[in-house]
Amino acid sequence: MGTTDPGKLDRIIADARRAAEKRDRGYREQALKIYPWICGRCAREFTRANLRELTVHHRDHDHDNNPSDGSNWELLCLYCHDNEHQRQLEAAAAAGQRSAGGTGSTYAAFANLKGLLAGKPPK
Repeated sequence: MGTTDPGKLDRIIADARRAAEKRDRGYREQALKIYPWICGRCAREFTRANLRELTVHHRDHDHDNNPSDGSNWELLCLYCHDNEHQRQLEAAAAAGQRSAGGTGSTYAAFANLKGLLAGKPPK
């Protein structure tokens, strides 16, 4: 077994964060110049004092799709942005259940409960 560099993962994470921050600064700054500082969902208004709470949402969910006209962006507050992504996850999960026949989970958490209560070992 070879030796591992314990700092390698830290460097990879730091590099990824720097790249994400650089990418974010680019399209975020552009979006803040194009659009009024208002959440596109709840209409909350922002000032320089709380601007950090206003985020850029990618309408097609592709963070690399950043046209200079801002057509793939919308400004959302932190709460509405989180809600938008949660709704997307729930819709994808529901679509997966529909395509799988809508059966949902087949796991029976208490299937052997009677045997466990009677002192029988699980099968």
